[in-house]
Amino acid sequence: MADARIDVPATAKPGEIIEIRTLVRHPMETGFRRTQLGALVPRDIITRLVCTYNGVEVFRAELHPAIAANPFIAFSTIAIESGTIAFTWSGDNGYAVTVSAAITVG
Repeated sequence: MADARIDVPATAKPGEIIEIRTLVRHPMETGFRRTQLGALVPRDIITRLVCTYNGVEVFRAELHPAIAANPFIAFSTIAIESGTIAFTWSGDNGYAVTVSAAITVG
């Protein structure tokens, strides 16, 4: 169902500001739309994105029904040490996806 893509630089210098980009494919149904028969289509959205750098949270986004399908999110952080940058998306109906990338700082 979900296809998460992340763009994290493979290498960086200590103290360098790095841009991190992520895109996750998800239909993001708001719960306000109706079928042709008038029944409400159940809400199904991603509600949260959390990014950690070596286990320390560096970014969090709370998402709401107004967010577009397939949300693209970009942010910056400082490259401090080599390690893992992990992304966890969670949402309605038990939705959960985790993807990670390694970065070498030196």
